[in-house]
Amino acid sequence: MAIELHCSGHVATIRLSRPEKLNALSLAMYEDLGKAFMTVRDDDDVRAVVLAGAGERAFCVGADLTESIPALASDHFDISAWDPAHLKGLKFYKPIVCAVHGLCIGGGFEIMLATDIRIASTDAVFQLPEPTLGFVPAGGTLVRLVRQIGYAHAMEILLSGRRFRADEMAAKGVVNQVVAPDQVEPLAQEIAAQIAAFSPTAIQTIKEAVLTLQDLPLDEAFAEEARLGHRTFTSDDAKRGLQAFAERSANSSGRQR
Repeated sequence: MAIELHCSGHVATIRLSRPEKLNALSLAMYEDLGKAFMTVRDDDDVRAVVLAGAGERAFCVGADLTESIPALASDHFDISAWDPAHLKGLKFYKPIVCAVHGLCIGGGFEIMLATDIRIASTDAVFQLPEPTLGFVPAGGTLVRLVRQIGYAHAMEILLSGRRFRADEMAAKGVVNQVVAPDQVEPLAQEIAAQIAAFSPTAIQTIKEAVLTLQDLPLDEAFAEEARLGHRTFTSDDAKRGLQAFAERSANSSGRQR
């Protein structure tokens, strides 16, 4: 399968697996990627996700243009508000850690922007070449990028069509860390496992709040924040966490006496 999905503990790994084509996404792969995201969204055992590419040369070079452009031009490829491959309209609140090595271009860049924490290799290369080809990156990027980083940085990436190094992307706030190529996926897996050990109610509520509150008027946002906070304060996870904290505090006080 060109989209691989496997789980270990509470972490699911989704892998773009077409290395001979630099993990370029066929139309079938877009469909299968969306299905993979929906599968892990609905699996209560999954608490965090790692997204990676197969092979050493690329995370993903985007859509297979021999398929996607004709499909888009003939209106047979839907990139509307419901687009699960790009996590649009999916209400996906489980955290995704993206492991980026090699080329991260076009649609690959766009899918990366739909993730939450990004680990890049020192050899990673990033580019949105769409304007040089006469179209735009409309897989969520025109909405997401300027909300995630500063306006001037976003516009440079969107308008220039040039390639950027991993350290440049880190400086602009697009990726979190830059590490050696052989450390990219191990670190992504480690981060995902650490997050998966926390309360899924708390973690998913944090992501839901971040994704849904930013466009509300301030008073409405604060009210909704309080509602979401109450959900976690009254959860079983919180009760267990507070009890464990109280027990640790009592034990610590006993040792100090």
